[in-house]
Order: sequence, then C-alpha cells, then structure tokens
Amino acid sequence: MRYADGGGLTAKARQRREEVRLEAAALFDEGIPPREVARRLRVSLKSAYQRHQAWRKNGLGALASRGPGGQRCKLSARCQEKLAGYLEQGPTAHGWDQDQVWTGARVATLIGRKFHVSYSVSGATRLMHRIGFTPQVPAPRAAERDERAVAAWREVTWAEVKAPGRPATASSASRTKPGSSADRPRDARGDGAASPRW
Repeated sequence: MRYADGGGLTAKARQRREEVRLEAAALFDEGIPPREVARRLRVSLKSAYQRHQAWRKNGLGALASRGPGGQRCKLSARCQEKLAGYLEQGPTAHGWDQDQVWTGARVATLIGRKFHVSYSVSGATRLMHRIGFTPQVPAPRAAERDERAVAAWREVTWAEVKAPGRPATASSASRTKPGSSADRPRDARGDGAASPRW
C-alpha cells in the first residue's frame, strides 16, 4: 500500500524548525531568558533551555540544521525510485504468486536480487516507509487447506448444523428491567396484582 507522502520531516519542515531555532538565538542574543523565548516562540520550556545551553556553548552554529536524521540509505535516490516502481508492479511480477502482499522479508529479498545490497527485514520495512509504502501481513492459512472441501462444507453441512434463530417477539433485552407494560398482552404475568411470595 502506498502513502500519499513518504512520511517523516520534509526539507521544508526541517527548514522551518531551523528558522525557529535561529529566532531563538536572536532573542538569546538580546538577553531574553529561555522562559520568555519559549513563550514567544510557542516551544516547550525544556527545548528552550536546551537551545539556550547549546547556543551559549557553541554559538549560532549549534542551532543550524544537520539535515535529515538517521543512517544514510544504502540505496541511491535513483535506486529508491526503481524500487518504488518494482513495488508498484506487485509481488506476482517478481515471483511471489501466493498472495498480493509486500512483506518486509519479501522486500529485503527483492532489494538483494535487484540491487545486490543486503537489508534486514526491519531495514527494508523502514525503507518502504521512506519511499511511501507500507508492508502488509498475509492472512495465515493452513498449508493443507482444500478450498473445494471448505466450500462444500459451507453449502451442505453448515446449513444442516446451523440452529434456527429465536423467533422475533416483543420483549426486553434487559434481565433486570422488564419491557414496557404497554407492550405486554393483558393476560401476561405481572399484569394486575402482584404474585404471592413464598
């Protein structure tokens, strides 16, 4: 399944965060305390104190963006585009014809076959998310399952075994609160005088 976007922070979002940090640095430079900076920029107090400490220690460079986080991808941008194309083709096009799901293990195998790069299942799953896909989990089925026998059982045996339902009558679903007396027939119990107790 493909997401509308790859998820995570985009370059624009990283740039916006960097702008906020640089605004904070300008306010620190004016002597404004971290508590007031947090209020003005609508950031957490903890974040403001951390940025203030980094700014005091290493200056403006400490607040600059370091780019996207995480480990560098083993596949180039071009290879990631190719992988997205392979995933769009579906598992059947690459030899998995049992079902139409991309699991992390299948994607790791596909990457190894096509790009000669080794990926773990979790790494392949993260890469799928990065390029806008999500792994699926196949429905568990018994290897011995006989679809014709299952269909025959449903048609013949289940129809015989299935008990008929209760007839629909006006009654209350509550055990503690009986239905309205207006709904009861006149000769029903509880109508009129109370029953004697033993």
